[in-house]
Amino acid sequence: MPPATPAPIYRHAAPSGPWPWVDFDTDTDIVLNADNTPTPPDALAPSWRGYPQDLFGNWKPDQVKRSKILSSCSQLDNCLVHWLDVLEDGTFTILDEEGRDQTTRATRDRSDEFWKLLQTPRPANIRVRALFVDNLSLPVLQMIGTKYNIEPFFFSSSLNWIPSHYQEEVRPGKGDHITITLPFIRAMQNPVTRPTTPAESPGILKSTTSSHFPIDPDDPQQIIDTQASLSLRCGNILLQDLLAIHMVREVGSSTIISYHPTSSWRRPSAKRLHSLVNRAGQSVYWQKIFTQSKDPTFLFLAIMWYSLYAWDQSFEVLYSHINWLESRVLLTNNIKITRELHIIQAHLLHYHSLLQDFQKSVDFLQRTPNPAIESDSYTPGERKESMELMVRECANLLSEIDRLENRRTMQSSRLKNVMDLAFATVNIQDSKHMQKLTEATVRDSSAMKQVCLFISYLTMVFLPASFTATLFGMNVSEVTGTTGQESLVHYVATTLAFACATTWLVIACQSHNPLHSDNSTPMERAGWPMLYFVKKFKEKWGKGSVRDIEMPTCG
Repeated sequence: MPPATPAPIYRHAAPSGPWPWVDFDTDTDIVLNADNTPTPPDALAPSWRGYPQDLFGNWKPDQVKRSKILSSCSQLDNCLVHWLDVLEDGTFTILDEEGRDQTTRATRDRSDEFWKLLQTPRPANIRVRALFVDNLSLPVLQMIGTKYNIEPFFFSSSLNWIPSHYQEEVRPGKGDHITITLPFIRAMQNPVTRPTTPAESPGILKSTTSSHFPIDPDDPQQIIDTQASLSLRCGNILLQDLLAIHMVREVGSSTIISYHPTSSWRRPSAKRLHSLVNRAGQSVYWQKIFTQSKDPTFLFLAIMWYSLYAWDQSFEVLYSHINWLESRVLLTNNIKITRELHIIQAHLLHYHSLLQDFQKSVDFLQRTPNPAIESDSYTPGERKESMELMVRECANLLSEIDRLENRRTMQSSRLKNVMDLAFATVNIQDSKHMQKLTEATVRDSSAMKQVCLFISYLTMVFLPASFTATLFGMNVSEVTGTTGQESLVHYVATTLAFACATTWLVIACQSHNPLHSDNSTPMERAGWPMLYFVKKFKEKWGKGSVRDIEMPTCG
């Protein structure tokens, strides 16, 4: 399973923040330490090896290390750069002038060749060139960043999965730099259940499956992590992917750099997006757009449709899974299903924030027109038509994003309805169970009543005989007729004395009794008979005086 993506650190997302990758609670000494000034680069070394400190002096070595710009690059010596050109007539091509595939393998031992390739002047008929970088290595990052003067925030946001969108280096009438880093959700087959393909290494799959098992909704110790992939019972997963694009807009030829996370976790490679964008150029609808407008921003907008397609497919897969859960709730009262429902609900709430970032990115693209269209290479009519076309196409994409949000809201409401149904089903089952227990209790009470009635009847029969036998068994003179034995009067007196003593002792030992006053002491409880009679006397005679007592009259 792909690992969970890191939680985004939004304060380090854009160059408008004056302290890139500085944490105040731990970096006070680092900020004030003058020794953090970067060491001047070797004069014999290529100029790109000092990136980013040579171009951006506020990026100190500690901040570069914390941002993981240099350490998070791919360790594989297999960096591929796929080229795509949009010509002045609006046609797309992935071949060079000699008809060869424009794919460059930038290995570490041949890094200087790639640097020379970047320095090669472009043909005059190229409107925009897009570079799709797969398995980004450290030398390629430094060369691209140096060549196009890219703000390090683009690489730090991309490598740390931080949503961002910003504009920089605005030159009226000449161009600017724009960046969009957009996480989105994509559906794919669960790699744990999916068999390996010939192009995949079984060892890699084994290592990934052993480090992350599929979600077990019955595990009570499970932690809901919305940054992790959502495993569905249909054999698919919904994982977070990334669309990271930096564009250098210029009057002559513009450039797009597309960063892609490592493809070892089954995320789509740069080659796949490169192929999809090339097919977009073959679309009749988009071919008309590229023919009508020379603004290279439309290629940027076309790439953003990739994330919308991924979102739509993800909601289709999730819709089928929710249907299955609803049927399970209707057929069974298993309360453990509600845990899985809560997990999906938590992910849907997270998807809401991701869709908001998507909408903000498109709004940013619409509100940030290309400064190059104000140049003399655009006529007023072309300028107006291009801006109206951009507003229309951004509105189309925003409308689709709104549809996705409505679909997410609908599925969230369905989940809430299913959870209510699950709890209602469990409550109904509990009520039926309690009704059966009540009926059993009533039956037991009726049986006990019959038993008690039978014992009462037996007592009525045998109690007179027992009393008579006890009475005639007493050794008193009134019964036996023999003198010198105890009399019945002594027996009654002794019995009453012991009964009174027992009653006094039992009540005196009770701390809570109606015959005691509140907070009574042990001495008061010991003298409870006298206190009781005094209390009754006061209740009856306390309101009057002795004179008010009516005296009996003589006859």
